[in-house]
This record gives sequence, structure tokens and C-alpha cells, in this order.
Amino acid sequence: MKLPSWLCPSDANRPPLLQLTLLITCLAPFTQAITFNPIPSANLNLDNLGRVGLAGDFSGISLYQFEGQNENGFSTNGSQSVLARFPNGGFATLASADAGIQAMCSFVMQDGAMAGVVVGGNFTSLGGIESQGAALFNQNTSAITPLTGLSGQVSALLCDEATNTVYVGGSFKGANSTNAIAWVGTAGWTNLPFSGFNGPVTSITKASNGLGNATGPSLPDQQIINISGANITSGSSTSTPGFNEPTNIVCKTSGTDGAGNTWLLADNTPGFWKASFGFGFEPTKLRLWNTHQDGRGTKTWRYTAFPINGIMNFTYIDPATGQNASCTSECPLSSNTSVPYQDFHFVNVIGMNGFQIDISAWYGSGGGLDGIELFENDIFAYAIDTFNEPTCAGIQIASTVTKTGPWVVTPSQQSSSEYLSASLSASESASVVFLPDIKQSGNYSVNMYTPGCIQDNTCTSRGRINITGIMSTETSNPGFYTEIFQTNNYDKYDQIYFGYIEAGSASFRPSVTLSPAAGQSTANLSIVAQRVGFTLISSSGGLNSLFEYDPTQAEVDTSTFANSTFDQAGASLPIGAGVNALQTSGSTTYVGGNFTTSTLNNIFAVSSSGTTALSGNGLNGQVMTMFLNGTILYVGGNFSNTSTGGSTGLSNVAAYDTSKNTWGALGAGVNGIVTNIVPLLMNITTNQPETVITLTGDFTQIFGFGSNSSVPVTGFAVWVPSHNNWLQNLRISTMGINGELTASVDIPGGGSLFAGSLSSSQLSANGAAALSSGLSSFPVHIQPRTTQSSSSLSKRAASSQNVSGVVTGLFYDNGGRNVTILGGHFTAMGTNGSNVNNLVFINGSNSDTVTGVGPSLSEDSTILALALQGDTLYAGGELTGTVNGGSVNGLVSFNLITASFDTQPPSLAGGNVNAISTRPDSSDVYVGGSFSAAGSLSCPAVCVFSASQWDRPGTSLDGVANAMVWGSQTSLVVGGALSINGANTSLATYNAKAQNWTAGVGATAIPGPVTALAAANSDASQLWVAGTATNGSTFLMKFDGANWNSVSAGLGNGSTIRGLQVLSLSKNHAPSNLVPASETLMITGSLNLPGFGNSSAALFNGTTFEPFALTTTAANTGGSLSQIFSQNQNFFSAPGGHLAKGFVVLIALGIALGLTFLLVVAGVIADRLRKKREGYSLAPTSAFDRSGGMSRVPPEQLFSSLGQGRSGVEKQSTMI
Repeated sequence: MKLPSWLCPSDANRPPLLQLTLLITCLAPFTQAITFNPIPSANLNLDNLGRVGLAGDFSGISLYQFEGQNENGFSTNGSQSVLARFPNGGFATLASADAGIQAMCSFVMQDGAMAGVVVGGNFTSLGGIESQGAALFNQNTSAITPLTGLSGQVSALLCDEATNTVYVGGSFKGANSTNAIAWVGTAGWTNLPFSGFNGPVTSITKASNGLGNATGPSLPDQQIINISGANITSGSSTSTPGFNEPTNIVCKTSGTDGAGNTWLLADNTPGFWKASFGFGFEPTKLRLWNTHQDGRGTKTWRYTAFPINGIMNFTYIDPATGQNASCTSECPLSSNTSVPYQDFHFVNVIGMNGFQIDISAWYGSGGGLDGIELFENDIFAYAIDTFNEPTCAGIQIASTVTKTGPWVVTPSQQSSSEYLSASLSASESASVVFLPDIKQSGNYSVNMYTPGCIQDNTCTSRGRINITGIMSTETSNPGFYTEIFQTNNYDKYDQIYFGYIEAGSASFRPSVTLSPAAGQSTANLSIVAQRVGFTLISSSGGLNSLFEYDPTQAEVDTSTFANSTFDQAGASLPIGAGVNALQTSGSTTYVGGNFTTSTLNNIFAVSSSGTTALSGNGLNGQVMTMFLNGTILYVGGNFSNTSTGGSTGLSNVAAYDTSKNTWGALGAGVNGIVTNIVPLLMNITTNQPETVITLTGDFTQIFGFGSNSSVPVTGFAVWVPSHNNWLQNLRISTMGINGELTASVDIPGGGSLFAGSLSSSQLSANGAAALSSGLSSFPVHIQPRTTQSSSSLSKRAASSQNVSGVVTGLFYDNGGRNVTILGGHFTAMGTNGSNVNNLVFINGSNSDTVTGVGPSLSEDSTILALALQGDTLYAGGELTGTVNGGSVNGLVSFNLITASFDTQPPSLAGGNVNAISTRPDSSDVYVGGSFSAAGSLSCPAVCVFSASQWDRPGTSLDGVANAMVWGSQTSLVVGGALSINGANTSLATYNAKAQNWTAGVGATAIPGPVTALAAANSDASQLWVAGTATNGSTFLMKFDGANWNSVSAGLGNGSTIRGLQVLSLSKNHAPSNLVPASETLMITGSLNLPGFGNSSAALFNGTTFEPFALTTTAANTGGSLSQIFSQNQNFFSAPGGHLAKGFVVLIALGIALGLTFLLVVAGVIADRLRKKREGYSLAPTSAFDRSGGMSRVPPEQLFSSLGQGRSGVEKQSTMI
């Protein structure tokens, strides 16, 4: 099987250079096809059943055809996966990440060999293997190879076959690069000539124009690392009181010698001073104060970092010469008393959580120090306040934190530092407010650091957190709000803000607040808080958000920036502008983001001739994503019109025709931000796949337009260009898909891979589907239900049903008609545009007209059972209403010829109708349920409607009837929670001739009320029953005519069986004592199959359960099936067209009569031969002779001879 692929521009159209700041461009097409293991055919023989349907509570349904299919909904915890397509169109998960996937590209080497698919995102593991932000996915084996060495988030990838290079952009650090780096062939990570950027890279494209160097903050080394909170020790300290404590030099910056201010070594002895921290840091500068106590002092020293145990290199200014110098193992300190301190700058910025200063030489009698401080470029605010800047350092506005809630300190284990964690019940709250020390106003990148969940065993209880920030005193843009997931397996950081932050002052402090997000169902939600980092972004060299890079250049010449139209386009944007997406078409690159000038608003085009404004001067809001399909550029973001106005329907998504320079609408758009646009191949109206456009984002509704109403969605929508409409509006049979797509990539050789989290199904259909050789939809639009009650999986109960979806259905074909009838609790759209509630008719004889019964029945009603008696439909359930001026309850009758209500049966009282069954060869309609009376007649559990009146069948039955099946014209089997003459039973049989009830044979073996019942053979002398046992478990049993056999062991906990049906097979399965080889048992409901998971229908062959149908709901849960219904009821007709029972009886009668005739003739002939042998002759026949020889025999003599030779029983019978 080859994966489908959406079409891309040819490589010939791709220009030679690169541009960084984007999503990803179209890539080349898969070396080998991904294959999926098919499931053996179910071999159902439905030929004798006519039309067949499946009813249930679902919005999508699939037949189980390939290993890997399941009913799982899409992930809502922020994790995404690498996906591929099943041959039936569904999506298969190949490798799951613990967070998001933002980009993918196919890494083809210069020799044409496929190295794999590079996957980038903010994940810390992929396929269960630790992978920080980047990994290589093997498209043939699904093996994961981590691309180790990065720390942070990868947002953009471009695989360049010509140079054996993968260009990587994002918000990360790796090697000696920041935010941009390259992976070259098999050599691994390689620094680009400019060592990255001072801001995150969001997109990379290959074009005729392309990265850049950037400066660090203008105030480096500005945050002091808190040494006072460290565990401080020393070796070989002096024994002199007041000078032997290593903590004496912490927070001492005056350089004053003396007891309590100075730490000294023992005389003429080398020693060390050591600090161990509960958090990690990357120092950039060390400041040391030498001691001059009694002529002592440190002459040479070295700095060892832990846990790497490495001696660090420094640069410094020699105070004696004023020249730059460097040192490693013997760094000098001056003894000049006029030098207050010396600064040593780290050559390599290395992460560490401790360090040690070893003193190897000294002045006078021994070494010592008066003070020590450690600095870093990064600005951090920690959740544990002792990790923040020391208050003793005299900092005016030191970084600090405030918190509320049940926080506890958690050991760092695999994390970079200790952190706070809290376990919250639904009624508890907690928050942490980070207050950083921002000394310089400017544009910052702000990152939230989150410890991994594996180390503290909280992966199952982690969820979402809210993050709010107050960044300035400006009223127009004071701060931000976002949500992130904390479900990462390993440590990660997320960029939570990029923009302006005002410096702290006595009257204002920037702040970031962390708290749990609302609406999470986790019982004991675990949240963690570690630290927030702030990186100052400053532009230099004329670069601003855009940079053109020529990979053939070994060095970047900043003087040439003015010669690049691409670089100049960035320079023309205002300070603080952000570019989110790039797309290239020929020599033109389209740039989208968040910026505003007089003519360039959020989107523009760049070519070799310069910058060009798009129609309407761009858009009036931020562009987040773009995708180019031919000449149509699809744009998503947070906008509503062009900048100049006049283009309607551009709500957060638009289509720009690059050939005509015009904007077009996708319907009327959606009601929220669009973050991702990904193409997808789908079969819409023919077997020829076509490209559709998927949108992912923060929206809940597709706006209505034209004759199309608005459609509720969950952040995912599909636009079909060929129909100029949304897939959700098309009334055609298509696959169902929901969730999120963030990226896609073509594989050389054919096929595509996707990134995201999806729930998909073969058929998008709500509540009902037709079954033949495959699935198809009924020609009716039933509105999807976005919520689903937990009890909706139970078809019947003694009280309120609370059922949703389609519960039951039947086909009406009298007089050559073709009407499909569906009942349940739903809303469908009638042909005239009106809503049809709970009972719908689809008239295939009249252009599939969809109608209902009007407002007579309450919208709250639920139809649980349907039955036909001639041309009259009986519908029962939990229903109420007013029909023909009279109240109805439980049951109604409807004339299908006149399409109107007949005179109604008197209302039922005390409960619902759960089952309706017409007695064979009669007009009697038997109704079962939880009611207690029919009209004024006491008639519990089962009542019969005949000749326009209710009758109670027998007088001994009570309880609740859930299911009924006729075994013959006089034998009715009923399952439920019943009692006969006060004795409880789950199964009862009614003899319609004798009019009495008896408990089912061996029914005491049934462990609970029967909720589903089916005949196991043609006369129902064998039965299948299912229900919920008194201990809460699910049971499934077969009565073989003598004994009950339980097969519940094949069903897992939580299974609910709603229906049972024996079906014929076209190919026999292995022999079984429970199920004949030519048959199978279909079980419908919500099933848990051990070793597989959830399934809505399964087939049982007497030995194993095999999934048959899988369903999903609009609420992102697995659905359920209530029953299979069919036009004909020939369930026990064997393959090969055997005659019906009536014809068999007639033929047998004819054969019997023929044999009788032959026996009579043979008897006559034998008698004649015997008489001839014994000399008998014919009696005279003359008239005069007829009475001549006759003598009278007395009557008593004649009758007394009749009894000669008979048994006593026969004699008695004769006398009677």
C-alpha cells in the first residue's frame, strides 16, 4: 500500500537560496510504502436480509479492517504524533510525542538515499525515546533516532538534498548556536557562520533570496546567581575563630577584611571553597575579592564546574598591564590593595549546579578571599525563592516570587533544579507569581521551564496551566495570556511571550502568573512550577525579523545586508515586528506575521525587485500560518478583513489569488484564531482524491454563509475547494476527521506523513449507517451531539433512559414502498428545512424526502422501540405528547399510508416502553417495558394491544421487560428484571394459547436482568442473553436447549451490551460448541475487548471476539451501537438459497400424500393377490341376489367385536 500524497511544485521551480523565519515548504515525494496488516474478512452473508442498517450514538463509524485502528479520540493534553493514512482513509499513529510537533521534512541525501524524516517540535520524547526537540523518524520501520544536543523548541525545518543539510530553526540552544543551526549529513550538528539569532526562528523556506548574526543584550552579566542559598563547604580552612567559616565571603562586596568578613586557609596550605546548588545555571562572569588580612591573599586558583567536573577557561583584564589575558588552571589574583575586585569571564558558557575554587598559591602565610559573586546573562525568576537573586546584594528590585496553595518542594532528580509541585482537588487552587529583575526595557523572549513528569511519577495526573503576564504600564498592550500543557515526559521550555517588557521600578514590576487551567477532569491535578527565563532581544546590523542567507558563503558580511531586498524588507518593519510564516512561489516570497506600516500590514511579498504590498495593503490582524496551493495562498491568523476594508468573510482565514492579486473568502470564515493550515487528500465525490485544506486553531464555530448555517466545531475545519464549501456542510458520504493537524511532509517515492492528533473514521455519519459490503450513509442529516451522557451507553433501564443518538430502526417496504424509519433521541433536518425530532422517515420512493411526525411528540422524548403491523407503525419509549387532542405516553401508532396518527392506544402509565414485537400471523402487538398499567387496565411489564384495546397476557407477570423474541406463533420469550407470581426471574416464556407465564428453563443461572436477547436458532429453543450482573459486571450467555453457557470472560470491565444478533456467514469458521460454523454472533454496544480496547460491535465465533465496527463522537469519545436492523428477518437461512419454511411444509405435505396414495394402491393389489390365491370369487351382483344371502347380525355382537386386540388405553379412549 502506498500512502496518498498531496501535490507539490516540482524541484525545478525551487530557487537556490534559503530564507529563515517560517513553517515549511513543499517537499519532494517516500522511498518505500508504509504497509498495514489487514484484518481477515468477517465473511458476513447479508444477501437474505435485504437492506441492513446500524443504529447507535456516534458521529463517525469505521469497519475494523487494519491493525492499529481504534476508537480513541484525539489527544487533548497537548501531545501530538507522527501519523500516516490507512488504505481506508483513516489515520494511524506511528510515533507519539509528549508535546507538540511543529515541523517535518524528508531528509534525502545527495546520493538519493532516504535518511529518514526529521521531526521537530517542543517535545522531549518521541515514540517513548527521549528526544529533545528533534528526532529522525525511519519511514520504513518507525524507529526513532534522537538528534541529541539541542535544548528547547524546534519550529522550522528545511531539508536540502543539494547540500546534505537540514536547516533547523526555533527557540533553542545547541552546540554554540542559538535558535538556528544545521544538521549536516552524518556529521551531526554544525554551527552556521553566524551562530544563530537573538530571537526565535519560526519559518525557513528555500527561495531566490535567505539567516543572520545578532547581538546579545546591551547589559550583559546582569543577573546575580544566588550563592547564599547554596550548600557551602571548604577544605583546609584556618582554625582561627571568625575566619574559618566559608560563608563569611557570601554577600560581602565591600572588600573589608576582618573577622566575619574574611575566609582564610590554614597557614601555607592549599585548600578549596565549594558551593553546591539546588538548581542549574550558566554563569558568564565570576567576580572575586582578594583578602589582604595580615598580608595574606590568594595568588593562583582554578574553577571546577560540577557535575561535569571540568576546569573552566576565563578571560580577564590584567590589572597590572590593562591588557586582555586568559587563564585556566592557574588564574591569578592581584595583591594590590587598590584593586577592589577582579572580573573573570567564562570562555565557554556551560550549565552547572555547583563549583569549586581550588587555591594553589598564596601571598604571605596563606590564601583566602573577602568576597565572591557569580553572574549570568539570562534573567530568571524561580518558584523557589531561595534560588532568586540574593537580597543581601543590595539589588533595588531583585527577582522574587509569591505563591498561594499547597506547594511542596520536589527534588530535582533528572531536572535542572528543584521545583514546586502541588496536587489539587477540584475545589483547590494554587498560583505562583514570578517577579523578574528586568533592568532594561526592550523586546524579550520569555520562556516557561517545566520539569518532566516521569521523574516524579505524575504523567497521568498532569494537565494544563494558565499563564498570564503583565509586561508594561501601557494600556494598549499591557500583557498576555496563554495556556501550556505540562504533560512532557522530560524537561522542556515553552516560549510564552515575545515582545516588549518595561523595566522594573519602584512603582512597577513585570510579572508572570502560573495557575491551573479551568475545566480539567483530572481528579487530583498535578501542577509544577520551576522557573521563568527572560532573554533580551536587540537588533543590530540592519536585521529585523528577516534574513537572507547564502549557504555557499563561509562567512556572513554584514555590510551586504543593504544589498538584499529580503533583509531590507525586514529592516523596513517597525521594531518589535514578528514574522510567523513564509511561503515561496517562484521568485516571490510571501511574508506573514505581526507588523504594521503605512502599506505593509501583517503580510506582503518580496522579490528581487523589492517589496510589494498585497491587495488592500494586507490584513487587519496577525498572520499566523500560510500554505500555497498552486496560485492560491491560504492565510490563517487573527484578522477579519483587509487593512483598507471592503472584503467580507475574511474571518481569521482567507485565500489570496497570487495571479490576480485578489482576496477571497472561505465561506464566512471561523470565529477564532487559525494557527495551522495543512493540506490533505480526500475522496469527496469520486474515487479520484483531491486536495482539501485543513484548519487548526482556537475556534469553536464555522460561520454560516449563503444557505449554510453555522457549524459547531472543536478547533478543526476542512475546506473543500472543488465545492467552495466546508466539508462539514456537504451532504455526501465522506470520511470523518477531527482534532488537529500541524504539519505534513511528502515522502520520496509516494505517500505522506502528518503531524498532529486526530480522530478519524471511514464514514462521517450521525447515529445511523447502511451496511452492505461496506458502509454508506442514509440520506438524512442528523445533527451531531457535542456532549454525551455517561449513561447513554445503556440502552434500557428501569427509570429514565437518558439515551442519545439513534436507538432503533426498520425498513418499511409494503406495496413496493421504500421507507427507512429511525428512532431515538436526536434532531434531524427535514427536507423542508425544519427540525425533525427523535422519529424520522426517509422516503426512498419519493426522492429521499425526509419528514417526521410534527410537534405532536415532546422534543424530550426518546424512541426506544419500533414495530410494524401492516401499514401501521408502533413507536415506543420514553415519550410523551399530545396526539389528536389527547395525551399519549409510552406508545404511539402512526399510519404510514396517510402519514398521520391513527386513533391512539390508551396511554401507558408508570414507566417506559423498551420493546415492541408483533405476534406472527396475527394483529396482536406485544409491548414490553417498565410500565404498570395501560389505560385503566393493570398490565405490568408486558401488555398486548389487539382489536383497538389493551389486554393483559396472563396474570402472573410483573417487573420490567427489556427485550422480546417470538419462537413460534404461540411462544414469546421475554428478558428483563421480571417476576412470576412473586418469584424473580431474568427470563420468562409466555404461551399465547394457554395464556400463562413460566420462568425460563434454568433462568436462575442468569446473574442479572437481561437487557439484550436474541434467538440462537429458528424456533428460539436456543437463546443468547446479555446484561449487567448484580455485581456490576457484564454477562453474555447462551442457552443451548438444556444448559446455560457463559462467555463473558472475553469482555473487559465497563462493557455494555445493547444488542445481539446471529448472522449467517459466506465462509465457515472453525467448529465451536457455542456457535455453528456457518454463523456468527454480532454484539453491539460499548465493548471493552481485552488486548484491543473499545469497540462498538464485535463478532463472536464461539471462541474469540473480533472487533467489527468502531465509532467516534463529536465529543471526542468512543461511540456506541445499539442494534443492527434489516429489511428481512431471514437470519437463519443458510447460504445457497434454501426454500422458505412455508414451501418446505407444502412440499413435505405433497410427498406425504403421494406416499399415502402409493401405500393404498399397494395394499389393494396385495389384497387382490391374496384373495385370488385363497380361491375367493366375485360375489353375485344381480339385483335379485343382493339381499338373498344376507342375514342380520345383532348390534351388540357387531360392536363387541370392535375391541378385539386393542390396548387398554385405546379402549378407554374409545369409550370416552
